[in-house]
Amino acid sequence: MIENSVYPFAAVIGQDEVKKALILNIINPSIGGVLISGEKGTAKSTVVRGLAQLMQGMKVVNLPLNITEDRLVGTIDIEEAITKGERNFQPGILKKAHKNILYIDEVNLLSEHIVNCLLEVSSLGINTVEREGISYRHKSEFVLVGTMNPEEGNLRSQFLDRFGLYLDVKGSNNVIERKEIIRRRLRYEENPIEYINEWKDESKKILLKILKGKECLKKVEISENVMKLAVEFSEKANCSGHRAELVIIETAKAIAAYENRKNITVNDIKEAAKLALPHRMRDTSPKDEPQENYDEDQEMDDESQDVDDDNLEKNEDENNQGDSKEQTETENDTESQDFNQKEEDNSDEDTSNGKESLENEEKKDKENSSENDVVDDIGRIFTAKSLNIHTMDRKKRRGSGKRSRTKTDLVQGRYIRYTLPKEKSKDIAFDATLRAAAPYQKVREKHGLAVAINKNDFREKVREKRTGSTIMFIVDASGSMGAKKRMIAVKGAIVSLLTDAYQKRDKVGMIAFRKKEAEVLLGITRSVELAEKSLKTLPTGGKTPLASGLSKGYEILKAHKKKDPDMVPVMVLVSDGRANSSKSEGDPFKEAINMANIISKEGIQTIVIDTEQDFIKLGLAKEIAQAMDAEYYKLEDLEAGEIAGAIRECV
Repeated sequence: MIENSVYPFAAVIGQDEVKKALILNIINPSIGGVLISGEKGTAKSTVVRGLAQLMQGMKVVNLPLNITEDRLVGTIDIEEAITKGERNFQPGILKKAHKNILYIDEVNLLSEHIVNCLLEVSSLGINTVEREGISYRHKSEFVLVGTMNPEEGNLRSQFLDRFGLYLDVKGSNNVIERKEIIRRRLRYEENPIEYINEWKDESKKILLKILKGKECLKKVEISENVMKLAVEFSEKANCSGHRAELVIIETAKAIAAYENRKNITVNDIKEAAKLALPHRMRDTSPKDEPQENYDEDQEMDDESQDVDDDNLEKNEDENNQGDSKEQTETENDTESQDFNQKEEDNSDEDTSNGKESLENEEKKDKENSSENDVVDDIGRIFTAKSLNIHTMDRKKRRGSGKRSRTKTDLVQGRYIRYTLPKEKSKDIAFDATLRAAAPYQKVREKHGLAVAINKNDFREKVREKRTGSTIMFIVDASGSMGAKKRMIAVKGAIVSLLTDAYQKRDKVGMIAFRKKEAEVLLGITRSVELAEKSLKTLPTGGKTPLASGLSKGYEILKAHKKKDPDMVPVMVLVSDGRANSSKSEGDPFKEAINMANIISKEGIQTIVIDTEQDFIKLGLAKEIAQAMDAEYYKLEDLEAGEIAGAIRECV
């Protein structure tokens, strides 16, 4: 097999849209590249490499995932500096990519600092290097092509927008087509050279059509109606900025040129919009919509409304009020005062913490025996934005993952700066060492060496890498969570967070608290699938032993930290905070507050997701969050996009 034996571009079947999107970018590089997202084994990389082999005078420059910043943007030529004492620039991959295809396989796994470099260069088309006494600028205009498996995580929105076109590819469902794919692949592996020659004529036809399209592109005309239609498509998709309509126009020009036409048709604009808008669309639903969007269908909305009606009628009977439901809703402040006064007559406990509502919960819990436990389905799963998870100290860690940046003493990770070695250096920073030795070369004995380096000149690299977190989910499964089908939404939100945890290579555990105790549903593991299975069969009902849930989570995380000092412990509490069951005879809520204070002092990072959605809001989960010094979010915020996310990378 020779070096150039790449599977022919023309021989790939079942991915016509991907092939055309790549061809359009070759004809018109102003489109801005293409991102190909799809499941494993859908010929994403094969198509890109095949196109590179097809083109003449254009190369594919591969950008490896483990690339360093120096290798990407360029740096000082160390060889020239040592042998001649001159500071010359050594180009990086961005220089080689100029007028070529910059190909990134698994682009969503790129390090964040590399993404930042690419964002700057792709926007300006110029790479500027200012380092080690060197000031250098060069053009870097390239066709950016990326492939990714969405199961491994998503791209930052800024980087995603840099890709002109987006395609979501899947494997073929056609049995005949799948058989033909197997037949062609086996034929290729038997004799690659002979197979490539079989497709030589087809490859030439495609190449000639591309070359004609590049010539025709200069003659394509853009009318006022074409521009108006492109803007209308962008507005309907609720795209931010103006990049969307610009990409539509450039893509439509390429489509017309590919068909050897000078005019752009309505179908060209439609086809271009189909490729340019999917990754730029924003949610068009009004922000003031009620939060019943967590319910799965309208029947659940009706059921939720019935529950609210029953509760309001019960409160009216207890307070001897004859007001209608509409009057109650418009005078909710007065009703709340009457409601609290009535509960004071029947309870000796302080109403400041909402004890009157907790007594109602206790009555409901007595009615909810084990026979009445309900197992709710998992609600709608969505892409959760990330909650702020960060390392709490400056400790050097050796763990692996993709969540938080941390310093490491391993000889891997990003080289961020240098330091004086405390002991024998294991990871020498050559650039810093040479700079430290350079001023003394005239007065030192070199003994035939180009550079004389003393022990005091040595500098050591300080490296930074990413590590995963150990996230303990503590889930409220008491009777109050069953009201208004709330547990369906909670389960959907947790599974969404678990998906994010899988993408960031976190370890997860899960505890549920209900009735009189907390139960470990899942010990700390990397298997998100097990966590989802445990959640699916979790019943709802009984009292709310909040303190027991916090205590159990605290004990497990503390014990695991002793075994693994490099771990980043995170506790995520999902509850409405309405504690009504204590481990002792004391006040359940105060007991939970005391436990929250202990967790805060231990330095465990905590996040509270408030599930309260009742007519009268007590804000007890927020008090728990304040006691734990925790990040506080409401359940609906996870999907509404008002936070930067449920498990986010830290700075």
